[in-house]
Amino acid sequence: MKMELALYQALMSISVPEQKAHAVIEALESDMHTFLATKSDIAQVRSEISQLRSEISHLDVKLTVRMGVMLSATIGILITAMKFIH
Repeated sequence: MKMELALYQALMSISVPEQKAHAVIEALESDMHTFLATKSDIAQVRSEISQLRSEISHLDVKLTVRMGVMLSATIGILITAMKFIH
């Protein structure tokens, strides 16, 4: 509220008509409620980031296991192929 009053007084001091001063203040308030993040917004984003990190960690483990299985299968196939060749 202090900011709106200070802005209103500043606009009045430079001879801005009262209706236009009110319009400026209302536009500013509207933009502040629309575009600025609240503490709950930031907490929600942090929660989502935490969930994403845990999912990425889970996928990292899953990928490592799959790569290990594929590498083991490839080595097994190569050893079998070498035995058939000799």
